[in-house]
Parts: sequence; structure tokens; C-alpha cells
Amino acid sequence: MEDVTMKNNFKHLFSPLTVRGMTMKNRVVMMPMGSNFAGHDGELSDEHITYYELRAKGGTGLIIVENICVKYPEGSNGTTQLRIDKDCYIPRLYKLTETCHRHGACMGIQLNHAGASAMSSRTGMQPVSSSVLPSKPGGELPRPLSKEELEGIAADYGAAARRAVNAGFDLVEIHAGHSYLISQFLSPTMNDRTDEFGGCAENRARFCKMVIGEVRAAVGPRVPISLRLSVDELVEGGNTLEDCLAYLEYLNDEADIFDTSAALNPSIQYQIDANYLADGWRSYMARAVREKFHKPSIAIGNIRSPQAAEDILEKGDADLIGIGRGLIADPDWCAKAARGDVCDIRKCISCNIGCVGNRIGGNRPLRCTINPDIIGGEAYKKRNISKPCRVVVVGAGTAGLEAACTAAETGCTVTLLEKQDHIGGLSVEISKIPDKKRLADFPDYLKHRAAGLDNLTIRTGVDATAHTVKSLRPDLVVNATGSVPLLPPITGLHESLADKKADVYSILDLIQNIDRYPEDMSGRKVIVIGGGAVGLDVVEFFAPRGADTTIIEMMPFIGNGLDASSTSSMKECMEKHSVTQLVNTALKKVTPHSFLVEKDGQEEELPFDYGFVCLGMKAHAPIWDELTKAFEGEDTALLNIGDSVRARRIIDGTDAGRHMVLNTLEQLGYL
Repeated sequence: MEDVTMKNNFKHLFSPLTVRGMTMKNRVVMMPMGSNFAGHDGELSDEHITYYELRAKGGTGLIIVENICVKYPEGSNGTTQLRIDKDCYIPRLYKLTETCHRHGACMGIQLNHAGASAMSSRTGMQPVSSSVLPSKPGGELPRPLSKEELEGIAADYGAAARRAVNAGFDLVEIHAGHSYLISQFLSPTMNDRTDEFGGCAENRARFCKMVIGEVRAAVGPRVPISLRLSVDELVEGGNTLEDCLAYLEYLNDEADIFDTSAALNPSIQYQIDANYLADGWRSYMARAVREKFHKPSIAIGNIRSPQAAEDILEKGDADLIGIGRGLIADPDWCAKAARGDVCDIRKCISCNIGCVGNRIGGNRPLRCTINPDIIGGEAYKKRNISKPCRVVVVGAGTAGLEAACTAAETGCTVTLLEKQDHIGGLSVEISKIPDKKRLADFPDYLKHRAAGLDNLTIRTGVDATAHTVKSLRPDLVVNATGSVPLLPPITGLHESLADKKADVYSILDLIQNIDRYPEDMSGRKVIVIGGGAVGLDVVEFFAPRGADTTIIEMMPFIGNGLDASSTSSMKECMEKHSVTQLVNTALKKVTPHSFLVEKDGQEEELPFDYGFVCLGMKAHAPIWDELTKAFEGEDTALLNIGDSVRARRIIDGTDAGRHMVLNTLEQLGYL
């Protein structure tokens, strides 16, 4: 019966594919993504195995495990990275493949040498590369590798591939993109050699060809080799799609699958896709490679929807669909798509906070904004309550919805109270900004999830009071009333915001009037106070419309706390649209049509057509004190979660909505 359902729902996506000695049951490939789950010695952890098993159990056809180091410490990347440079790593890797194979998934692993992307602070040595050019602006200067060293590294790839096959992997992938070592030879932005490894396309491809040759000799004729590429590097002076097709002439013979990625370190927003990029926007790259070399290609790039994946396959753009963050967000993506339960899919919103922000720069383990348990999955649903429990949740934003659904899924009787006439909170409002529209997918998912729970009642249009809550006789009250814009007592600010004739606005004013702004705003002057995420949303709305845009920040830099992808996207926007950036600059006074600012002790008045004050958000918990007094001395437990505690990000509220609720129910003896 299951096979019939799969054929009826997205028949191309759920058709098998055989490449050399490997047969995949469907066309979905989990892309290799760093996790920081490994031990400090590069050993595969129990977390790793559980994490990948969950995606295998969820129906993924091929899982390509995150990049693994072939030469340590010289080639290591990330805070904690898997290693395969010694035989001692084989047993744990075998445990992983054995576990995932039992769920029907094929298993691949990505072999990598970081080259100039390694950091001496972690490796204790100068990075190595094709030449002395860094892998990103301001990066460490590497030393060029000799021919003898290159031959040794190619042999390291071969030895690593042999270990991978011994560990049970069905496929090995060679990472030749994303500013890692092989990419540093292929890209003219990092290779200025004048010997046989530099200059023309054939020479720049020579090292990669050596690596492929060593890997093929090691794995034999029955194991497929995937080659991951930055097909279009999307940087000035870098390889274009046409350049990639030219150098692939020298790499085609032994490669079986082309994993068609994009970008380098300076253009990382096109490698780890920014949220405004369309579903499957890179599929033209996969099509071009496929059409020239007649070998399977993997299309990737913000593919969240099963229908988008099906369309790519049906059009012949690719043979395989690469999903990365989408499988972090929902390990059951394949199973749900196969059943036709598309509305149940927790679709990635490409916020890049828990996945990119945690790892790159943050040095923390992988997490997800919309999936509060990427390792345990939905195991919590098996923990049913042992006695009746009534829960009242105040506030139906994403934190409150997660809390309400979690409590209901364990068997509690839940009432969710919302002041507005709709649910979803601030996420729904922010998603009205065109570049943030995917954010709406998360509250939409939560609404659908809540609608399927008979023991969850949602009451909108209720301005909750302690009396209202108490009348429901709760055993647990969860306050999740969210946040409001931070508007400090700056002279003239509150008066100007209240004055309809003034040109001063908050982020909520922008959202509420989003359709009133013309596409062409040439000649209009926009000034934004606040260089955090909220202020940047405003800049990225007006600057592409031609407005003369200025952003002002009191700190020494703009974009504090942004992930690497968002930071790169921000810099691109600022440069492309000539946005004026004033840092170390404080707002002193607001008039209806100007801001008075101070920089280095000097004051300046800046007139505008539109002035936005975006100094972030602050906690909003109007009835919390009332609740604590009303339930003082009673058995009812109280929780304050999400932005109503401290204005942060969606990821913090989602995590609290799941785990604080579960932990509290356990402490109270209900689980």
C-alpha cells in the first residue's frame, strides 16, 4: 500500500535511481552539513548517529554525511569536525552506516581538506592552499603547497575513501567547492600559480583530477563518486557556469554524480541560501551540467516544497534533489511528502540562525529555529500524562503555539488565549515584508498542527486577565505574550510617532502599510535608526527601491549577532545600493521630519522623507505580575517564556515552548 501511495504522490521524486552499484529508493539526498556534534578528537558521537538515523527513518533516499577531514590537523575545518585520517575511526562510522541502512537509506560521506579555510588558532599551523591568496577578505595568508605535498594529499583522499568503503558507505563525495582546498585550485580568485597547477582551466583542474584518480583506485569500479562543485562562484573574477563546464571536461571521466552547489566564502549567502532566494533557484546549474555530461546531477537551493522538487525533476533539470536545512527542520520530510501530508511538513524558513549562526562564528552545536529537538524528534509524544492536567497558554505567537501543541500532544487539556483576532504573533506580521515571506510557513505549520488536536481549544479576541485565566482552573499557566518595539525616552520620539503629520515610524508602521510604498522610491530619503536585524529589514526593503538610504548605529558595527550568510547578504545590499552607514552615532532628538544625531561629540541634524526608529524589541508581559499574585499560595504552576521574558529570537521561544513545558510537566508529576 505504501508503494502505491508514493507513486501517486510526486511520482518522479519517489522513483528509484541506480548509480553504479548503488540503488536509491527515491530521489531525495540529504546534503552534507556541519553539525559540531563530533568529539574534540574527531570521533563520531552518539548524537551524530541518532541525528542521522532520524533522517533515515524519515525516508531519505541518500544521506551524505557532513564533511570529514582527510588530513589532520592541517586540513581540518570547524570547531569539531569528523576525522577519517586513521583506521581507528572506522568502527564508529560503521555503526552509523549499519544503523541508517536498516531504515533503507543509502549512505555517502563527504571527503574534505579545508586548505586556506582552516584556522591556525585551531590547527596550530599556517593554512595551506594553491597560493598565498586568502579564502576570504581578511582571512589568514596561506602558504602554497608543493607538487610533492599535493601528491601526498591526493593519496590522503584515496586512503580516506578506502576507509569510508570499509565503514559501509555506499558513496564517497569529494568536496571541490565552497572555498575549500580543491576549490582554491579551481578558482582564479585563489589560484595565481604559474606552474602546472595554475593558469588555464586544465591546469587549475589538475589537482582535483589527481584526487579523483586516487579515490577511484581506492574504492574500485562499483562505488559511485560524487563531486561537489561551486558551479557558479558568484564573486567578481570567479568561475562562472561556463567556466565550470570548461574545467569539468578534465574531471568528468570518473565522477558519477555532480553535486551542483554555488558560491565561495565571500558570497556565502548563495551557498547557504538567503531567505529571499526562490525555491530551487540554482536548478539551472544542475541542468547545464547534466545536459553537457549526461550524468546524474543534484539540484539544491532552498527546496522546501515537494511540489517544487517534483517540478525540477519533471522538467529534467536534475536527477536528484538535495535538501539540507529542510531535513534539519523536519527529518520526516520524505515520509510526509510520500503520504501526501504536505501541510504537516515543518518547512525550513531559511533564517540561518540555529544552523549557520550557531556553528560559523558561534562554535556551538547545530540547532534549528523551528525544530526544537533535531536529535530527539517527536519522541516526546510517547510520554503521555499520568493524570489529568489543564494548561492555559496566554499568547498565540510561535512560542505560545509550540507550548500549547506540546502540552496537548502529551494529553493535557489546553486552552490558548489570544488578544488578536488571529494567531501566529509577530512572525505573521514580519512575514508581510516581501523578503521575509517564508517566515509565514512556521506559524502556518503551527496552526495546522494545532487544528489537529482535539484537546486544544484556541480562543482569539480575548484580552486575558488573571480572572479569565483563573476561571479555567489550570494546573499550569504559560505566559507567552511576546514583545513590542523598544522605544526609549528620547526627546521627541514618542510625540513624533503619535503625530500623523510626522514622517517618523516604527517597524510595525512599515508592516501595516507595506503595500503603500511605491516600487520606485528614487529621490526619497530614508533614515533608519538601529543597525540590528530589525533596522536591516527596513534598509533591505527601501534600498533596492532606489531610496537614498542611511542606517545609523550607536555600536561600532552594523549587524551585531547576524549569522554569516545574513552578514554577507547585508554587505552585498549595502554596497550594491550605496547605503550610507553611520556607526558610533547616537540618536539625541527626534523631530517630525529629522533626526538629531551625535558622532564624536559633534551634533548633526539629518532630514528625511521617512524616518524609522528600529532599536529592537522589548519584553511585553502585561499580566505576569497579576498572574503571580492571583495564584500565590496555590498549586498552579506558572511559566513565563519566549519574548515575554526577554526579547530574543524565534529559536529561543520555540525551544522554551517545547522543553520548558515538558520539563515543568515532569517536575509536577504529570509525565
